[in-house]
Amino acid sequence: MKFSSYHPAINLVFFLAAIVMTIVFNHPVYLAISYAASFAYSVKLNGKRAVKFNLWLVVFIAVWTFLFSTVNHFGVTNLAQNFIGNMITLESIVYGFVVGVIISSVLMWLSCMHAIVSSDKVVYLFGRVSPKLSLFLSILLRMVPRIKKRARTINSGQKCIGNGSGQGGFGHRVKHSLSRFSIMLTWMNESFIEMSDSMRSRGYSLKGRTAFSIYRFDNRDRSLVIFLFLCIIVNIMGAMLNQTGILYSPMIIMNRVTIVSYLFYVAYACLCFTPLFLQIVGEVRFGQLRSHVEDSEGAGLPLAAVESMGVP
Repeated sequence: MKFSSYHPAINLVFFLAAIVMTIVFNHPVYLAISYAASFAYSVKLNGKRAVKFNLWLVVFIAVWTFLFSTVNHFGVTNLAQNFIGNMITLESIVYGFVVGVIISSVLMWLSCMHAIVSSDKVVYLFGRVSPKLSLFLSILLRMVPRIKKRARTINSGQKCIGNGSGQGGFGHRVKHSLSRFSIMLTWMNESFIEMSDSMRSRGYSLKGRTAFSIYRFDNRDRSLVIFLFLCIIVNIMGAMLNQTGILYSPMIIMNRVTIVSYLFYVAYACLCFTPLFLQIVGEVRFGQLRSHVEDSEGAGLPLAAVESMGVP
């Protein structure tokens, strides 16, 4: 029931739609929905690591807003002067904040996409269209966590001999930082060579090579595709009716909010929060099935009785 258990094409369609709409739709309501959905879903998938990353993005939004409003001076509502005498306007502050929220939302959606779209899904999606591209993307996605793990391992080994990242003076740290970087480059080159030799020995570049996949497009996937495309179509209609954008220069101008506007807002919220809803429902269902299995094991029920309760 989790969103990650659906067909890889559905995962790709959703994240592409969410990222594109986040970039294109600069209306405050749409930005708030996209930011809240990406924030909650990333925390649900990645836990404390996502919380730290998202809080750093809040700091980034504040810094970006300050720098943007200091450098850009469009707008008619003057608020103050900066240190070089240029005016800081309300429109530049608001638009800088909007751009910062868009960038942060896209980064959080990408973190969710990295957690959901694994390397085997990338190979499945692009393997038949472009095998070389699928191989490159799968190697790239797999290499990023491996580099982090190898960097921690190298740093731990260097600490044992007094050459760690936080040991010694400034010159000592710079010297051995370059040494650790050299070790990392050497390991990456060796890893790529081993990987290419392995793929060549498996006949990856031969013609007529077939691909195995465990993914099937079933009725559950069809139902979700219909729902997602219905939400996407409704939001495209909202964009055609100028309900998804707002003018920030030279003044803030927004179309009048009507009853139909709430329909577009609800459709966008349904689209963005669907993966989070499926994740929560899947975890709840898994917990219920697990409790049924534990209760049946404690009661000593036979396998037939357990299957009759709907536990696979």
